[in-house]
Amino acid sequence: MNEATGTAIPLTGGQYDIEAAGYRATVTELGAGLRQLSHDGRPLVTGYEPDQLPPAGAGQLLAPWPNRVDGGRYEFDGATYQLDLSEAARGNAIHGLTRWANWQAVAHTPAEVTLAHVLHGRPGYPFCLELSVRYHLGTSGLQVTVSAKNAGSRPAPYGTGSHPYLTTGASLVDECELEISASDWLPTDDRGIPSGPPQDVAGSPFDFRTPRVIASTRLDHALTGLARDDTGRAWARLASGDVRLGLWAGPGYDWLQVFTADALAPGQRRRALAVEPMTCPANAFVTGEGRLTLAPGDSVAHSWGIEVLQS
Repeated sequence: MNEATGTAIPLTGGQYDIEAAGYRATVTELGAGLRQLSHDGRPLVTGYEPDQLPPAGAGQLLAPWPNRVDGGRYEFDGATYQLDLSEAARGNAIHGLTRWANWQAVAHTPAEVTLAHVLHGRPGYPFCLELSVRYHLGTSGLQVTVSAKNAGSRPAPYGTGSHPYLTTGASLVDECELEISASDWLPTDDRGIPSGPPQDVAGSPFDFRTPRVIASTRLDHALTGLARDDTGRAWARLASGDVRLGLWAGPGYDWLQVFTADALAPGQRRRALAVEPMTCPANAFVTGEGRLTLAPGDSVAHSWGIEVLQS
């Protein structure tokens, strides 16, 4: 309860609204998550209420790793660490350590908000990171920049990702046309852990280099070998009716996890398409694939965004 106002505090904490060029977004204190994003009143992502926890990770920021760590156990710099198994049913640590943490707003203007969080050391991750995320709206839609600085005294393993679910307004993603210029897909086992090296998408159900309707294709796969435009951005494009969305991933985001949500509750299945920019794939803390090492004092920043595209 907020003693000053006598009102209950939402489960997701403070709500930070931004607006520009027909776009509106709400970012939450809890996890610095993207709770809502719309254009001219039309939702672009799966949203949720302030007093509701993010359903199926909707809009969450993932750090200091995205996706899964097999058994939560990994080796780094000559030592072995054990993370809490936050995906207990599968025996994995999943989606990092900050999505349920409080983030502090350090700057807020009508079109932009920046939140920060200091990730102190803990069992399984005895490192210290200063994290920040900036959400900016403009004529080109939403731009999200995630930054990390190693504020500790030892090298730290790091990766990041984000978990938006894109929606065109179609009742099912089966009706949507998808385009992703990715040359490879990563096979996984039934626990979501990679079971082999990336495979060529040619001849597979995961080849969306030429736009095509998703139809009955089931997706919960990481795609890589991303083609990039002249600005260094890799794109995923989702369209139905008169709506065409683009999610772009800037340099350093070398993986896109694409999820048709078949494993969710009946009311959520195939209602929206998660397209998750990631700097590394599942189990990177174990395999080292795409895992970054931040020396003390080192900083890194990665950007991604969502915009409505012209037909």
